[in-house]
Amino acid sequence: MKLSCAKNELVNALQIVSKAVASKPQTPILSGIYLRAEAGVLELQATNYEIGLVSRIPAEIEEPGQIALSGRYFQEVVRKLPGDNVDISFNREEKIVHIRSNQANFTLLSMNASEFPTVKPVEGTLQFQIKDNILRSLIKKTVFACASDESRPIFTGCYLEVDDTKVTMAATNTHRLAVRYETFDQPIGSIKIIIPSRILQELLHNMTSEIPTDVTVTCSYNQISFAFDNLYMTSRLIEGVFPDYRRVIPPEFATSVTLNAAEFSSAVDRVSLISRAGDYNIIKLEFANNQVHITSNNPDIGNAEEAVPASIEGPELTIAFNAHYIIDVLRNIDSETCQIRLNQPLSPAAVREQGDENYIYIVTPVRTAH
Repeated sequence: MKLSCAKNELVNALQIVSKAVASKPQTPILSGIYLRAEAGVLELQATNYEIGLVSRIPAEIEEPGQIALSGRYFQEVVRKLPGDNVDISFNREEKIVHIRSNQANFTLLSMNASEFPTVKPVEGTLQFQIKDNILRSLIKKTVFACASDESRPIFTGCYLEVDDTKVTMAATNTHRLAVRYETFDQPIGSIKIIIPSRILQELLHNMTSEIPTDVTVTCSYNQISFAFDNLYMTSRLIEGVFPDYRRVIPPEFATSVTLNAAEFSSAVDRVSLISRAGDYNIIKLEFANNQVHITSNNPDIGNAEEAVPASIEGPELTIAFNAHYIIDVLRNIDSETCQIRLNQPLSPAAVREQGDENYIYIVTPVRTAH
């Protein structure tokens, strides 16, 4: 194998695939990155069996071939190379990979490429295309609501339901729920799966195109893949049945509050500084007199309060929440104003974007001692 490629493209490709390099590999080969060079393309792969990442970049290939290298050292070396171009060559007899750039010259011992479990294309029961800006919105508005606690795996992923022309993504940690809908022009089939939040975060991180690009999604009973540009990502699905999230959404609300999302977010962030040291990071919101009065107190630290103007329709009330759950949703709202809809102090509340009926966030209040 002998090739030359642009350093910045190699660095970017390594940054992408290194996310799938196993930190505690079951076998040593999983700590490696696999390279295959042929027909003007250098393909990089990494997998930990849960997720597989593949990135392709253009390269001048003198001799095609395949190698596997220690992911950690290869990435570190390439990142620090001095030149704009990188030359990589492999001596099969010595099992040594030569990496050159300007005056810098490295040799790394290769791993056995034939042992590497290369990422195979997912052959699915359902395949559809979706624009990356739509997929980005589905993920961004929901994935933050997933649970991080691995003891209940079904809550660590986003539920994807495709039903004819309607696509729904939902996520919950049982204390909050985020649901986003999209409608397609044509029917695309039907499926109900749970996708690990980790692959969705990676996807979000890599969908950076300014112009809407098609993402090809392929699902099988236990795997999903996403293909776009020069990237291919696969992931195992989470087994289990996602709860019926529709039951959690109240059919109607007595009080509706409209307020500036950025202003409210900043105020909650400031006031919650005091309560952050506590177990539940509780803030109290009093909706009255056309304003939201936000308070928090911690007997060991002090108190904080701030008021934000709001338009309130319906009965006034006071309700307490985990501040994180409010800040998280406000960070992901794109409209200038948002709506908070409420019933009783201990009933779930909803947060919605102004003018977007396809998104709803439900959050459970916290019971406080008066």
